[in-house]
Amino acid sequence: MDAVPARARGYVTGVALLAALCLLRLPATPTPWAASLLLAALYASCEHVVHRRFGGPFYPVLLAGAFLLPPAAAALVPVPAGLLSPVEHRPTLPRRVWRAARPALAVWGAARVHGALGGRDAVVHPDFPYALLPAGAAVLAFCLVLTALDGGLRAAAGLVPPRRAWRGLLARSLAAVAVHGLAGLMMAVLWRSPYGPVSALLVLLPMCVSWWVFAQYHRERAAHQATIRALVQAVDIKDGYTRGHSERVGQASVLIARELGMDDDRVEVLRFAGILHDVGKLGVPTRLLRKDGPLTPEERRIIELHPEYGHEMVRGISFLGEARAAILHHHERLDGTGYPYGLAGAQIPECARIVAVADAFDAMTSTRSYSRARPVEAAIAELERCAGAHFDPRMVTALVRALRRSGWHPAVTADEPAYGTPPAERASRTGAPR
Repeated sequence: MDAVPARARGYVTGVALLAALCLLRLPATPTPWAASLLLAALYASCEHVVHRRFGGPFYPVLLAGAFLLPPAAAALVPVPAGLLSPVEHRPTLPRRVWRAARPALAVWGAARVHGALGGRDAVVHPDFPYALLPAGAAVLAFCLVLTALDGGLRAAAGLVPPRRAWRGLLARSLAAVAVHGLAGLMMAVLWRSPYGPVSALLVLLPMCVSWWVFAQYHRERAAHQATIRALVQAVDIKDGYTRGHSERVGQASVLIARELGMDDDRVEVLRFAGILHDVGKLGVPTRLLRKDGPLTPEERRIIELHPEYGHEMVRGISFLGEARAAILHHHERLDGTGYPYGLAGAQIPECARIVAVADAFDAMTSTRSYSRARPVEAAIAELERCAGAHFDPRMVTALVRALRRSGWHPAVTADEPAYGTPPAERASRTGAPR
């Protein structure tokens, strides 16, 4: 919604008045106007280039102002950028006022703390590591003010219940702002050095490069997620009786991978593998997936091709890594009676053995239109009974340990049909591999 609620407008007005009170001391404060105006122009440029192009806040210049300037002058630095920046949604005035007043209060608080701890002397005559203490305290104050203001706005706008408005805000911002604070401290020290402000600007170059790399990584990750979502939605549309199954298999695969102590990158790959394990169903005729009658041996053979279809579909998607092998081999069995290639034991890739257990567990514990969910304990007992012949005992044990710790919450994954269960689906659960 573009409209700003009345309570939120009142809150923004109050924040703006507090920021104005901070600025009122400017005439009575010895202010290095040249440094203040240069930092304000630099911050406005960074906001336009970095924030608008790459997204996310960019605070090194603001924190350098907190380390270099009196509090009132430091509070002035973000005001021009906030008031003059373009606004995408109406009404523009309260949004611009918020963008100016919020960082002004935060940098004012940081400058007060930094000055109270003798930080300006540490900047003029750098004495490391002692200079890090007032800088660290200033960064913490900066984050606390931002957290307080952001949580208050969320509560005033009714975005979340008041008791949850501040939850997690400080933890999410502290690490990133600490890095910006270190860059700001480097800027301030170089600014006061014989090399002057020009040398301080050099600190921003590696920061901008790292920010660009970080933004590219997140854009690439978002593109990966969009690719996965599109494929999964296509499968769900085609085979509505297993809607939601793919996501839960991904979650169960993550539980197993984490229990086995795999690193985060492999855990993410296993999540992709679980989510996409049935993508090959897109290559199976819909009439077979929803056939109103038992499957013939020939039709079963066609359905058994879906792992190969899935592997062909994702073969060119490089970020999936070993997930492609899981998609191809998740129906193999440890005793060699599975498909598509009849691999046995260690011939089956580890990722495929994980997805096989996750797939079977979710199939047993999910309520669907053609079968009721088994209790988790009954599903575990069945997995343990088949361990060694069908499933890898190590993967079964890992899933059981994870479930004992975190539990499992099965859910209905398909709408109830108006006319009963398709016999083909019933047959697929009593012998026909799907």
